[in-house]
Amino acid sequence: MTDTSSTGQARGEATAPRRRALYRLMRYLPLVAPVLLWAVPCWVLLYTGQHWPLPVTAGGTALFVLGLVAMPLGMARGHGRRQQDAAAVLGDTLLGVSWVLFTWSVLLGVLLRPALAVAGVGDGQDRARTVAWAVLGVSAALLAWGYAEARRVPRVRRLDVRLPRLGAGLDGLRVVLVTDTHYGPLDRARWSARVCETVNALDADLVCHTGDIADGTAARRRAQAAPLGTVRATHARVYVTGNHEYYSEAQGWVDLMDKLGWEPLRNRHLLLERGGDTLVVAGVDDVTAESSGLPGHRAHLAGALDGADPGLPVLLLAHQPAFVDRAAAAGVDLQLSGHTHGGQIWPFHYLVRLDQPALAGLSHHGARTVLYTSRGTGFWGPPFRVFAPSEITLLVLRSGN
Repeated sequence: MTDTSSTGQARGEATAPRRRALYRLMRYLPLVAPVLLWAVPCWVLLYTGQHWPLPVTAGGTALFVLGLVAMPLGMARGHGRRQQDAAAVLGDTLLGVSWVLFTWSVLLGVLLRPALAVAGVGDGQDRARTVAWAVLGVSAALLAWGYAEARRVPRVRRLDVRLPRLGAGLDGLRVVLVTDTHYGPLDRARWSARVCETVNALDADLVCHTGDIADGTAARRRAQAAPLGTVRATHARVYVTGNHEYYSEAQGWVDLMDKLGWEPLRNRHLLLERGGDTLVVAGVDDVTAESSGLPGHRAHLAGALDGADPGLPVLLLAHQPAFVDRAAAAGVDLQLSGHTHGGQIWPFHYLVRLDQPALAGLSHHGARTVLYTSRGTGFWGPPFRVFAPSEITLLVLRSGN
Protein backbone atom coordinates (compact mmCIF):
# COMPACT_ATOMS: atom_id res chain seq x y z
CA MET A 1 0.00 0.00 0.00
CA THR A 2 1.02 3.61 -0.53
CA ASP A 3 0.36 5.85 2.47
CA THR A 4 -0.41 9.47 1.68
CA SER A 5 -2.44 10.15 4.77
CA SER A 6 -0.73 13.42 5.76
CA THR A 7 -0.39 14.88 2.30
CA GLY A 8 -3.85 14.64 0.69
CA GLN A 9 -4.19 18.33 -0.15
CA ALA A 10 -0.52 18.73 -1.08
CA ARG A 11 -0.70 15.70 -3.36
CA GLY A 12 -3.80 17.12 -5.05
CA GLU A 13 -1.97 20.41 -5.63
CA ALA A 14 1.08 18.58 -6.96
CA THR A 15 -1.08 16.48 -9.28
CA ALA A 16 -2.81 19.48 -10.83
CA PRO A 17 0.20 20.67 -12.92
CA ARG A 18 0.67 17.12 -14.25
CA ARG A 19 -2.96 17.02 -15.33
CA ARG A 20 -2.69 20.40 -17.02
CA ALA A 21 0.40 19.19 -18.88
CA LEU A 22 -1.46 16.07 -19.97
CA TYR A 23 -4.43 18.10 -21.22
CA ARG A 24 -2.10 20.34 -23.24
CA LEU A 25 -0.45 17.25 -24.70
CA MET A 26 -3.81 15.71 -25.56
CA ARG A 27 -4.75 18.73 -27.67
CA TYR A 28 -1.99 17.95 -30.17
CA LEU A 29 -1.81 14.19 -29.73
CA PRO A 30 -4.34 13.29 -32.46
CA LEU A 31 -2.22 15.12 -35.02
CA VAL A 32 1.27 14.05 -33.97
CA ALA A 33 0.79 10.59 -32.50
CA PRO A 34 -0.19 8.63 -35.66
CA VAL A 35 2.80 9.95 -37.55
CA LEU A 36 5.23 9.09 -34.74
CA LEU A 37 3.70 5.65 -34.13
CA TRP A 38 4.26 4.59 -37.73
CA ALA A 39 7.26 6.70 -38.79
CA VAL A 40 9.60 5.67 -35.95
CA PRO A 41 9.27 1.88 -36.50
CA CYS A 42 9.52 2.41 -40.26
CA TRP A 43 12.79 4.27 -39.81
CA VAL A 44 14.27 1.83 -37.28
CA LEU A 45 13.32 -1.29 -39.25
CA LEU A 46 14.11 -0.12 -42.78
CA TYR A 47 16.38 2.93 -42.89
CA THR A 48 19.07 2.68 -40.19
CA GLY A 49 21.72 0.78 -42.11
CA GLN A 50 20.00 -2.52 -42.92
CA HIS A 51 20.51 -2.12 -46.69
CA TRP A 52 17.59 -4.40 -47.45
CA PRO A 53 16.90 -5.26 -51.11
CA LEU A 54 14.82 -2.58 -52.81
CA PRO A 55 11.58 -4.67 -52.92
CA VAL A 56 11.81 -5.19 -49.12
CA THR A 57 12.38 -1.49 -48.42
CA ALA A 58 9.67 -0.35 -50.84
CA GLY A 59 7.15 -2.95 -49.69
CA GLY A 60 7.81 -2.27 -46.01
CA THR A 61 7.47 1.47 -46.50
CA ALA A 62 4.18 0.96 -48.33
CA LEU A 63 2.85 -1.12 -45.42
CA PHE A 64 3.75 1.57 -42.90
CA VAL A 65 2.12 4.28 -45.04
CA LEU A 66 -0.98 2.12 -45.39
CA GLY A 67 -1.09 1.69 -41.61
CA LEU A 68 -0.67 5.42 -41.08
CA VAL A 69 -3.66 6.12 -43.34
CA ALA A 70 -5.90 3.22 -42.29
CA MET A 71 -5.54 3.59 -38.51
CA PRO A 72 -7.01 7.09 -38.02
CA LEU A 73 -9.51 6.53 -40.82
CA GLY A 74 -10.75 3.30 -39.25
CA MET A 75 -10.98 4.85 -35.79
CA ALA A 76 -12.83 7.90 -37.11
CA ARG A 77 -15.39 5.81 -39.01
CA GLY A 78 -15.66 3.28 -36.20
CA HIS A 79 -15.97 5.58 -33.20
CA GLY A 80 -17.33 8.69 -34.87
CA ARG A 81 -20.78 9.43 -36.20
CA ARG A 82 -20.86 6.40 -38.52
CA GLN A 83 -20.23 3.84 -35.72
CA GLN A 84 -19.02 1.14 -38.13
CA ASP A 85 -17.88 -1.79 -36.02
CA ALA A 86 -15.64 -3.35 -38.69
CA ALA A 87 -13.82 -0.04 -39.16
CA ALA A 88 -13.43 0.31 -35.38
CA VAL A 89 -11.90 -3.17 -35.09
CA LEU A 90 -9.41 -2.35 -37.88
CA GLY A 91 -8.46 1.05 -36.47
CA ASP A 92 -8.19 -0.16 -32.87
CA THR A 93 -6.08 -3.19 -33.84
CA LEU A 94 -3.71 -1.04 -35.89
CA LEU A 95 -3.41 1.35 -32.94
CA GLY A 96 -2.29 -1.50 -30.68
CA VAL A 97 0.11 -2.89 -33.29
CA SER A 98 1.69 0.50 -33.94
CA TRP A 99 2.07 1.24 -30.20
CA VAL A 100 3.91 -2.03 -29.57
CA LEU A 101 6.11 -1.60 -32.67
CA PHE A 102 6.89 1.99 -31.67
CA THR A 103 7.76 1.06 -28.08
CA TRP A 104 10.14 -1.76 -28.95
CA SER A 105 11.65 0.07 -31.91
CA VAL A 106 12.67 2.83 -29.51
CA LEU A 107 13.82 0.53 -26.70
CA LEU A 108 15.77 -1.95 -28.80
CA GLY A 109 17.07 0.74 -31.12
CA VAL A 110 18.47 2.67 -28.16
CA LEU A 111 19.67 -0.26 -26.03
CA LEU A 112 20.39 -3.29 -28.21
CA ARG A 113 22.34 -1.70 -31.02
CA PRO A 114 24.96 -0.03 -28.77
CA ALA A 115 25.22 -3.27 -26.78
CA LEU A 116 25.98 -5.20 -29.97
CA ALA A 117 28.57 -2.62 -30.93
CA VAL A 118 30.27 -2.83 -27.53
CA ALA A 119 30.26 -6.63 -27.78
CA GLY A 120 31.82 -6.39 -31.22
CA VAL A 121 29.00 -8.34 -32.90
CA GLY A 122 29.12 -8.02 -36.69
CA ASP A 123 29.39 -4.85 -38.72
CA GLY A 124 26.94 -1.96 -38.93
CA GLN A 125 24.60 -3.75 -41.32
CA ASP A 126 24.56 -6.93 -39.23
CA ARG A 127 23.74 -4.98 -36.08
CA ALA A 128 21.00 -2.99 -37.83
CA ARG A 129 19.39 -6.17 -39.14
CA THR A 130 19.67 -7.87 -35.76
CA VAL A 131 17.82 -4.96 -34.16
CA ALA A 132 15.14 -5.08 -36.88
CA TRP A 133 14.52 -8.80 -36.43
CA ALA A 134 14.52 -8.42 -32.65
CA VAL A 135 11.90 -5.65 -32.85
CA LEU A 136 9.70 -7.75 -35.12
CA GLY A 137 10.11 -10.88 -33.00
CA VAL A 138 9.44 -9.22 -29.65
CA SER A 139 6.48 -7.26 -31.05
CA ALA A 140 4.91 -10.32 -32.64
CA ALA A 141 5.28 -12.34 -29.44
CA LEU A 142 3.85 -9.57 -27.24
CA LEU A 143 0.92 -8.94 -29.59
CA ALA A 144 0.00 -12.62 -29.69
CA TRP A 145 0.27 -12.90 -25.92
CA GLY A 146 -1.52 -9.58 -25.39
CA TYR A 147 -4.42 -10.66 -27.60
CA ALA A 148 -4.84 -13.89 -25.63
CA GLU A 149 -4.69 -11.91 -22.37
CA ALA A 150 -7.35 -9.47 -23.55
CA ARG A 151 -9.80 -12.11 -24.78
CA ARG A 152 -9.60 -14.57 -21.88
CA VAL A 153 -11.90 -14.56 -18.86
CA PRO A 154 -10.07 -12.51 -16.21
CA ARG A 155 -8.43 -14.21 -13.28
CA VAL A 156 -9.90 -13.53 -9.85
CA ARG A 157 -7.78 -11.29 -7.67
CA ARG A 158 -8.51 -11.86 -3.96
CA LEU A 159 -7.47 -9.59 -1.11
CA ASP A 160 -8.50 -8.58 2.40
CA VAL A 161 -9.20 -4.92 3.14
CA ARG A 162 -9.24 -3.83 6.77
CA LEU A 163 -11.54 -0.92 7.60
CA PRO A 164 -11.15 0.29 11.20
CA ARG A 165 -14.74 1.58 11.44
CA LEU A 166 -16.34 -1.58 10.04
CA GLY A 167 -18.48 -3.36 12.63
CA ALA A 168 -17.75 -6.94 13.66
CA GLY A 169 -21.07 -8.08 12.18
CA LEU A 170 -19.79 -7.09 8.73
CA ASP A 171 -16.41 -8.78 9.12
CA GLY A 172 -15.83 -11.10 6.17
CA LEU A 173 -18.27 -9.26 3.87
CA ARG A 174 -17.49 -10.39 0.31
CA VAL A 175 -17.47 -7.59 -2.28
CA VAL A 176 -16.89 -8.43 -5.94
CA LEU A 177 -15.78 -5.65 -8.28
CA VAL A 178 -16.33 -5.78 -12.03
CA THR A 179 -15.51 -2.73 -14.11
CA ASP A 180 -14.59 -1.47 -17.58
CA THR A 181 -16.19 -4.36 -19.42
CA HIS A 182 -16.21 -2.20 -22.57
CA TYR A 183 -18.55 -4.32 -24.65
CA GLY A 184 -17.82 -3.07 -28.13
CA PRO A 185 -17.21 -3.76 -31.83
CA LEU A 186 -15.86 -7.25 -31.13
CA ASP A 187 -18.87 -9.33 -30.08
CA ARG A 188 -18.12 -10.70 -26.60
CA ALA A 189 -21.50 -12.05 -25.54
CA ARG A 190 -20.04 -15.50 -24.74
CA TRP A 191 -17.15 -13.89 -22.86
CA SER A 192 -19.66 -11.80 -20.91
CA ALA A 193 -21.60 -14.92 -19.90
CA ARG A 194 -18.43 -16.64 -18.71
CA VAL A 195 -17.42 -13.57 -16.68
CA CYS A 196 -20.80 -13.62 -14.96
CA GLU A 197 -20.45 -17.35 -14.22
CA THR A 198 -17.08 -16.62 -12.59
CA VAL A 199 -18.63 -13.85 -10.49
CA ASN A 200 -21.45 -16.13 -9.35
CA ALA A 201 -18.95 -18.75 -8.18
CA LEU A 202 -17.55 -16.23 -5.67
CA ASP A 203 -20.67 -16.15 -3.44
CA ALA A 204 -20.63 -12.38 -3.18
CA ASP A 205 -22.61 -10.38 -0.65
CA LEU A 206 -22.28 -7.28 -2.82
CA VAL A 207 -21.38 -7.04 -6.52
CA CYS A 208 -20.24 -3.68 -7.91
CA HIS A 209 -19.77 -2.39 -11.47
CA THR A 210 -17.93 0.92 -11.54
CA GLY A 211 -18.74 1.93 -15.09
CA ASP A 212 -17.56 1.89 -18.69
CA ILE A 213 -19.92 -0.96 -19.47
CA ALA A 214 -19.60 -0.56 -23.21
CA ASP A 215 -18.49 1.46 -26.21
CA GLY A 216 -21.78 2.14 -27.93
CA THR A 217 -25.36 2.67 -26.90
CA ALA A 218 -27.37 0.27 -24.79
CA ALA A 219 -29.44 -0.59 -27.85
CA ARG A 220 -26.33 -1.58 -29.85
CA ARG A 221 -24.60 -3.54 -27.06
CA ARG A 222 -27.59 -4.98 -25.25
CA ALA A 223 -26.86 -8.60 -26.26
CA GLN A 224 -23.34 -8.41 -24.82
CA ALA A 225 -24.55 -6.76 -21.60
CA ALA A 226 -27.55 -9.07 -21.10
CA PRO A 227 -25.60 -11.73 -19.10
CA LEU A 228 -25.12 -9.12 -16.35
CA GLY A 229 -28.73 -9.86 -15.46
CA THR A 230 -27.69 -13.34 -14.31
CA VAL A 231 -25.23 -12.07 -11.68
CA ARG A 232 -26.18 -13.07 -8.13
CA ALA A 233 -25.43 -11.34 -4.81
CA THR A 234 -26.72 -11.96 -1.31
CA HIS A 235 -27.49 -8.29 -0.64
CA ALA A 236 -27.23 -6.07 -3.72
CA ARG A 237 -25.83 -5.44 -7.19
CA VAL A 238 -24.84 -1.80 -7.62
CA TYR A 239 -23.61 0.26 -10.57
CA VAL A 240 -22.26 3.73 -11.34
CA THR A 241 -21.59 5.38 -14.68
CA GLY A 242 -18.16 5.72 -16.27
CA ASN A 243 -16.94 8.29 -18.75
CA HIS A 244 -17.68 6.03 -21.74
CA GLU A 245 -21.39 5.96 -20.88
CA TYR A 246 -21.38 9.68 -21.56
CA TYR A 247 -20.13 9.06 -25.09
CA SER A 248 -23.07 6.69 -25.72
CA GLU A 249 -26.36 7.94 -24.25
CA ALA A 250 -25.66 7.34 -20.56
CA GLN A 251 -29.29 7.38 -19.47
CA GLY A 252 -29.93 4.39 -21.72
CA TRP A 253 -27.29 2.42 -19.82
CA VAL A 254 -28.71 3.49 -16.45
CA ASP A 255 -32.16 2.32 -17.56
CA LEU A 256 -30.84 -0.99 -18.93
CA MET A 257 -28.87 -1.80 -15.79
CA ASP A 258 -31.98 -1.07 -13.74
CA LYS A 259 -33.96 -3.50 -15.91
CA LEU A 260 -31.22 -6.12 -15.47
CA GLY A 261 -31.67 -5.91 -11.70
CA TRP A 262 -28.72 -3.68 -10.82
CA GLU A 263 -29.17 -0.69 -8.51
CA PRO A 264 -27.87 2.47 -10.22
CA LEU A 265 -26.30 4.57 -7.47
CA ARG A 266 -26.59 7.96 -9.10
CA ASN A 267 -25.45 10.26 -6.29
CA ARG A 268 -27.32 8.22 -3.70
CA HIS A 269 -26.71 5.41 -1.25
CA LEU A 270 -28.24 2.30 0.22
CA LEU A 271 -27.65 0.59 3.54
CA LEU A 272 -26.25 -2.91 3.81
CA GLU A 273 -26.99 -4.54 7.16
CA ARG A 274 -25.58 -7.76 8.61
CA GLY A 275 -24.99 -9.04 12.11
CA GLY A 276 -26.37 -5.91 13.69
CA ASP A 277 -23.94 -3.61 11.86
CA THR A 278 -24.49 -1.32 8.87
CA LEU A 279 -22.41 -0.26 5.86
CA VAL A 280 -23.29 2.74 3.71
CA VAL A 281 -22.87 1.82 0.03
CA ALA A 282 -22.81 5.02 -2.02
CA GLY A 283 -22.16 5.92 -5.63
CA VAL A 284 -21.58 8.99 -7.78
CA ASP A 285 -21.86 9.70 -11.49
CA ASP A 286 -18.56 9.94 -13.35
CA VAL A 287 -16.77 13.28 -13.13
CA THR A 288 -17.37 13.83 -16.88
CA ALA A 289 -21.15 13.66 -16.38
CA GLU A 290 -21.76 17.36 -15.86
CA SER A 291 -20.03 18.36 -19.11
CA SER A 292 -22.19 15.82 -21.00
CA GLY A 293 -25.17 18.16 -20.82
CA LEU A 294 -27.53 15.40 -19.62
CA PRO A 295 -30.00 16.86 -17.10
CA GLY A 296 -29.33 15.72 -13.54
CA HIS A 297 -26.06 13.94 -14.32
CA ARG A 298 -23.08 15.08 -12.24
CA ALA A 299 -20.69 13.76 -9.61
CA HIS A 300 -22.28 14.89 -6.34
CA LEU A 301 -20.77 13.25 -3.26
CA ALA A 302 -22.74 15.33 -0.76
CA GLY A 303 -25.94 14.15 -2.42
CA ALA A 304 -24.75 10.56 -2.37
CA LEU A 305 -24.19 10.71 1.40
CA ASP A 306 -27.19 12.88 2.22
CA GLY A 307 -29.10 11.36 5.15
CA ALA A 308 -26.44 8.76 6.00
CA ASP A 309 -25.31 8.48 9.61
CA PRO A 310 -21.79 10.02 9.69
CA GLY A 311 -20.78 7.42 12.27
CA LEU A 312 -21.25 4.56 9.80
CA PRO A 313 -18.47 3.27 7.50
CA VAL A 314 -18.86 4.22 3.83
CA LEU A 315 -18.03 2.23 0.70
CA LEU A 316 -18.08 4.55 -2.33
CA LEU A 317 -18.26 3.63 -6.01
CA ALA A 318 -16.61 6.23 -8.26
CA HIS A 319 -15.38 5.36 -11.73
CA GLN A 320 -12.15 7.37 -11.72
CA PRO A 321 -9.48 7.09 -9.00
CA ALA A 322 -9.03 10.86 -9.26
CA PHE A 323 -12.26 11.25 -7.28
CA VAL A 324 -10.44 10.02 -4.17
CA ASP A 325 -9.43 13.54 -3.15
CA ARG A 326 -13.10 14.39 -2.61
CA ALA A 327 -13.76 11.02 -0.99
CA ALA A 328 -10.91 11.49 1.47
CA ALA A 329 -12.09 14.99 2.35
CA ALA A 330 -15.53 13.53 3.15
CA GLY A 331 -14.06 10.73 5.29
CA VAL A 332 -15.07 7.85 3.01
CA ASP A 333 -13.63 4.54 4.25
CA LEU A 334 -13.24 2.67 0.95
CA GLN A 335 -13.50 3.87 -2.65
CA LEU A 336 -13.74 1.37 -5.52
CA SER A 337 -12.69 2.55 -8.97
CA GLY A 338 -11.58 1.38 -12.40
CA HIS A 339 -10.86 3.53 -15.47
CA THR A 340 -7.07 3.06 -15.67
CA HIS A 341 -6.97 -0.50 -17.11
CA GLY A 342 -3.61 -0.72 -15.36
CA GLY A 343 -2.24 0.99 -18.47
CA GLN A 344 -3.51 -1.89 -20.68
CA ILE A 345 -0.49 -1.90 -23.02
CA TRP A 346 2.87 -1.20 -21.40
CA PRO A 347 4.33 1.43 -21.12
CA PHE A 348 1.12 3.45 -21.49
CA HIS A 349 0.77 3.36 -17.69
CA TYR A 350 3.26 6.25 -17.47
CA LEU A 351 0.75 8.46 -19.27
CA VAL A 352 -2.10 7.20 -17.07
CA ARG A 353 -0.18 8.24 -13.96
CA LEU A 354 -0.11 11.83 -15.26
CA ASP A 355 -3.89 11.91 -14.98
CA GLN A 356 -4.72 9.58 -12.08
CA PRO A 357 -3.37 9.24 -8.51
CA ALA A 358 -3.28 5.43 -8.69
CA LEU A 359 -2.77 2.87 -11.43
CA ALA A 360 -3.91 -0.38 -9.79
CA GLY A 361 -4.30 -1.97 -6.38
CA LEU A 362 -4.70 -0.56 -2.89
CA SER A 363 -3.54 2.88 -1.77
CA HIS A 364 -4.19 5.08 1.30
CA HIS A 365 -5.43 8.67 1.06
CA GLY A 366 -6.25 11.21 3.73
CA ALA A 367 -6.88 10.24 7.33
CA ARG A 368 -8.67 6.96 6.70
CA THR A 369 -9.64 6.50 3.05
CA VAL A 370 -8.55 3.34 1.24
CA LEU A 371 -8.74 3.34 -2.58
CA TYR A 372 -8.87 0.17 -4.63
CA THR A 373 -8.23 0.67 -8.34
CA SER A 374 -9.06 -2.27 -10.59
CA ARG A 375 -7.14 -2.96 -13.81
CA GLY A 376 -10.53 -3.61 -15.39
CA THR A 377 -12.39 -6.67 -16.56
CA GLY A 378 -12.40 -6.00 -20.31
CA PHE A 379 -10.34 -3.81 -22.63
CA TRP A 380 -10.81 -0.58 -24.50
CA GLY A 381 -9.98 -0.21 -28.19
CA PRO A 382 -6.92 -2.30 -29.11
CA PRO A 383 -7.69 -5.97 -28.29
CA PHE A 384 -4.41 -6.39 -26.42
CA ARG A 385 -3.26 -6.39 -22.80
CA VAL A 386 0.49 -6.29 -22.31
CA PHE A 387 1.85 -6.45 -18.73
CA ALA A 388 -1.56 -5.26 -17.44
CA PRO A 389 -3.76 -8.33 -16.92
CA SER A 390 -7.51 -7.94 -16.56
CA GLU A 391 -9.19 -8.89 -13.31
CA ILE A 392 -12.35 -9.72 -11.42
CA THR A 393 -11.71 -8.59 -7.86
CA LEU A 394 -12.91 -10.19 -4.64
CA LEU A 395 -12.41 -7.89 -1.66
CA VAL A 396 -13.10 -9.41 1.74
CA LEU A 397 -13.78 -6.59 4.21
CA ARG A 398 -12.29 -6.99 7.67
CA SER A 399 -13.40 -5.03 10.71
CA GLY A 400 -11.05 -3.07 12.91
CA ASN A 401 -11.99 -5.38 15.75
